[in-house]
Amino acid sequence: MTADYNRLAGRQVERIAALTDGLFAIAMTLIVLEVKVPEHAVVHDEAGLVSALGALAPRLVTYLMSFLTLGIFWVGMGAQLSQIDHTDRHYTWLQLAVLAVVAVLPFSTELLAEFITFRVALLVYWINILLFGVAVYASWSYARRAGLFRSTLAPEMIRAFRTRVLRAQMLYAIGAALCLINTYSSIAFIVLVQLVYAVAPPIRWLQRLTA
Repeated sequence: MTADYNRLAGRQVERIAALTDGLFAIAMTLIVLEVKVPEHAVVHDEAGLVSALGALAPRLVTYLMSFLTLGIFWVGMGAQLSQIDHTDRHYTWLQLAVLAVVAVLPFSTELLAEFITFRVALLVYWINILLFGVAVYASWSYARRAGLFRSTLAPEMIRAFRTRVLRAQMLYAIGAALCLINTYSSIAFIVLVQLVYAVAPPIRWLQRLTA
């Protein structure tokens, strides 16, 4: 009975895709909710409002960084799921592991926004991104080994995905290491990497670096 159940469980790609879209949407909403409008009680004139808006800069930067993070991984997850011919219970749980990491990002974003000069907060945020990469790579690798991909997917595309994930994580690790200088250097580097992945500018050396 258990073996029969396991063969039936988690076989609907559409349900995985729907849950993925929903959780990413929730996470994208939660990160912006921490960017709060300045309180009227502490703002008495134009200069005070400008000052209060300036104080929101760390939260706006971490919001941008996390939105880019979620956007990049959402696009990647969509690309992966679009090439899945069928799924199974193990692949479904690996995808749930990815979503568990997604659900943590609003926390690590808020932690970094609140303690933006603290290296520990930056490293917690980087670990969140690292776990993203590990979980996505694990689900993709399992799908390849289990023969879940469509037969039309070229082998070089599978290799390209592997290279892309590993290079991205290498660049994020460099960004995290820059916190030895200061956390602002780390954040600037990570945002730059994310913008390159999101925009994909037609610059050959950048394409080689991030492909």
